[in-house]
Amino acid sequence: MSSPNTSTAIDLAVTLDDVRSAAGRIRPWVHRTPLLVSRSLSERIGVEVRLKCENLQRAGSFKIRGAMNALLQLDADQRRRGVVAFSSGNHAQGVALSAKLLGIPATIVMPENSVQSKVEATQAYGATVVQAGVTSATRDTVAREIADRNGAAVVPPFDDERIIAGAGTVGFETVEEWPDVTTIVVPLGGGGLLSGTAIATTSDRDTDVYGVEPAAGNDGEQSFHSGSIVAIDPPKTIADGARTLAIGTRNFAIIRERVRDVVSVDDDTLLESLKWAMYRTKLVIEPTGALGLAALMSGKIKPRGPVAVIVSGGNLDFSLLA
Repeated sequence: MSSPNTSTAIDLAVTLDDVRSAAGRIRPWVHRTPLLVSRSLSERIGVEVRLKCENLQRAGSFKIRGAMNALLQLDADQRRRGVVAFSSGNHAQGVALSAKLLGIPATIVMPENSVQSKVEATQAYGATVVQAGVTSATRDTVAREIADRNGAAVVPPFDDERIIAGAGTVGFETVEEWPDVTTIVVPLGGGGLLSGTAIATTSDRDTDVYGVEPAAGNDGEQSFHSGSIVAIDPPKTIADGARTLAIGTRNFAIIRERVRDVVSVDDDTLLESLKWAMYRTKLVIEPTGALGLAALMSGKIKPRGPVAVIVSGGNLDFSLLA
């Protein structure tokens, strides 16, 4: 891996200017989420810890940032023909709400095993949801078939420059508000949030960025350490937002160039960390959103100074807590 704070040896898909432009473009449509100090976590880790609370974002996760950034760049004809997205949940809700706000027809392809509350929320935003026969492995193909039939624009969940730049606004806000932060810990699924955050926070400053995955779905960790993209079977993990089969190609190029390390935590550790964090912070956090917290609390990441943890979403299936 190249040093994440030196000039890149390759042309990356997204630049800091792209993230800045996205921040300005989406500002009227999304929340600037709080960066909350956690004294309990700070005492436990030994450095100041702040939580970037995307669980308090519109539609319950950071995903609306990339979705809105993508939809705002569609021309009038594309908006009229509508959009198609594929997602297990949070991207679905982000696209559905963005489309509703902009008056764009939206169809969302979701696997049959998607969390029901996320399916219902996507429908409540006015999108048409397609699930029959859809799996994590086929959702992309089904979505593109629908788009080809209808002439709609496809809005991918992570492997897209517009999505990466929009997601990067989370990191952009974090370092803008807290210049003293040295370490940022980010959940990793397909890589949109991690790659965007890495661009936003290492391009003009010295920041260590870490990605965290569920151990059952650690394709990104394997890819990062092997130097090439590793694909896996659909993983069985409570972190439904990280059930991706492979990291995106654009995302991987950025992550390899700019990220310090990628680690993973098992589901038992993740669930215990989730419960502890919710009890102590009083925040509703979904398992994927708690990956960074679990990595810090279990010692998988040793920050060199003040650390920001991106809590990526709060769309929790409460049956997990039973």
